[in-house]
Amino acid sequence: MSKNYTPPKQGMFGQIFDTILVLVLVYASLMVPLLFKAEAKAEAAAANATAVVKVSWESLGQNEIQQQQWVKLGYDPEKAATLINSRFDYSIDPMMLIITILVVAGYFIFMLKVSDKQYREVIREKFDNK
Repeated sequence: MSKNYTPPKQGMFGQIFDTILVLVLVYASLMVPLLFKAEAKAEAAAANATAVVKVSWESLGQNEIQQQQWVKLGYDPEKAATLINSRFDYSIDPMMLIITILVVAGYFIFMLKVSDKQYREVIREKFDNK
């Protein structure tokens, strides 16, 4: 009968390092859009659009029900104009798409290699002693 497998213990340093690494990656992924200043560009475009037209609910194309909903949310025509006139840009940057694909594929390959190595260690420890 073979002995039960006991996995290696991760030390305190490893756990702290893993935690900090995950936090840094999450923070970086949330910070990247801010660094590209996409929001500032959208607000500038919306401000230009509102400056051209005298702002009223009718000029914004809002019917009576929509007007009531905007008012319930605490928006007047000037505040709502920024949101209504700003169009979302759904264009895809090919370079950023390629970078994203490479990062995801690289992470997947890395995880496969590490998992394969660990799997082989477990099999070797479990069955090579027979």
